[in-house]
Amino acid sequence: MSAGHDEVKHPYHLVDPSPWPLITAFAAGLMFTGLVMMMHDYTNYVLYAGIVAVVICAAAWWRDVVNEAVVRDLHTPVVRIGLRYGMVLFIASEVMFFVAFFWAYFNAAFYPPDVIGGVWPPADVVTFDAFDLPFLNTLILLLSGCTVTWAHHAIIKKEQKQAVNALIITVALGLIFTSLQAFEYSHAAFGFTDGIYSSTFYMATGFHGFHVIIGTIFLFVCLIRTKKGHFTPEAHVGFEAAAWYWHFVDVVWLFLFVAVYWWGG
Repeated sequence: MSAGHDEVKHPYHLVDPSPWPLITAFAAGLMFTGLVMMMHDYTNYVLYAGIVAVVICAAAWWRDVVNEAVVRDLHTPVVRIGLRYGMVLFIASEVMFFVAFFWAYFNAAFYPPDVIGGVWPPADVVTFDAFDLPFLNTLILLLSGCTVTWAHHAIIKKEQKQAVNALIITVALGLIFTSLQAFEYSHAAFGFTDGIYSSTFYMATGFHGFHVIIGTIFLFVCLIRTKKGHFTPEAHVGFEAAAWYWHFVDVVWLFLFVAVYWWGG
């Protein structure tokens, strides 16, 4: 076994020693140290260095995983099942991450404190029109969910050109969504520190926007891999993980639209 894993004697993958978990941990520590320094008005350069380090480590780590799957063919059916379970558990943890923000939002909405006048939203807050940009963004994300499903079916049917076209549209829709949300933020009538409504609003919608950016990058990598022919009808776990993540992002946005923009507005 120690001589190498290319000669598979069992359906499991014994991962080779890798420096990336340790190096990535230090890079993430540098990034968050830089974030704290930026918040205390020391310097921004440590944060920038940390972000660059995390991006480099992530790219190198993922390159090794792709090499294991495509070149060395180590992702057997049993290994692919384990990867799917891992992605499901990760998405479950992300669900609980957003539950915390919804909890804070509904706690303040159902029991508005006297300091904000006992009403929700607070009387001095000018909320967004749910059926303006938020509704347009909802349609964009729902359409992107359709196109990523189109790409999935194209991969299963070995229609590479269709899969590439569908992923191009999905990535473009993700970029449009992010651009419209940035435009919305720039025209907001309240800031992050203007009270419980604004804090919960920006934390929930902002972190969702961050997840959209991550999902867009995820799908862009899948687009490149699709062009290279990495995915087959039998083995496309990398794409499945990206598609599941994107559908999770869609569902969270539907809850945000209904609870925060429509009901909360």
